[in-house]
Amino acid sequence: MKTIILPAGFALCLALNGCGGAQPTQAVVNNPETQTLPPQQQNADASSLFTFGKSNATPSGPGIQVNAYMWRATLDTLSFMPLVSADPFGGVIITDWYSPPATPDERFKANAYILSQQMSANAIQVSLFHQVRENGQWQDTDVDPATVSGLEDRILARAADLKAEAQSSK
Repeated sequence: MKTIILPAGFALCLALNGCGGAQPTQAVVNNPETQTLPPQQQNADASSLFTFGKSNATPSGPGIQVNAYMWRATLDTLSFMPLVSADPFGGVIITDWYSPPATPDERFKANAYILSQQMSANAIQVSLFHQVRENGQWQDTDVDPATVSGLEDRILARAADLKAEAQSSK
């Protein structure tokens, strides 16, 4: 079952990656709590995957928003792993495989999803993948759920630290 889910998920990520526009945009922090698209870019591609072809739709809000502290904390926490993709508007961070120097026959990969503008435990979801090399082939192995929740807790703690630092510097 795992051998079907992993390639299917990878194919879905590649397909969605191809749906983006030709020019990348940069996030503008309008509010310390959120990152949003600049007003001139909020409805720039009205026929995107998420609007289902409503080309004459009017923007109903500031676009997709992600908590800036959670975003930065996730990047900081996963910074030891090579970054493959980071979407600040959708709140998705995907890393490449990382092998710890002490154990070169095992590797890890993480996908992080920021699900809310709020800074709460259910605002972050991390998927962690683990493989071990056996007979020259990488084999999927189970990841301890405590490892995943520990990683999510570290991200949340880092976000709280970043928010405290920002408030104390005012």
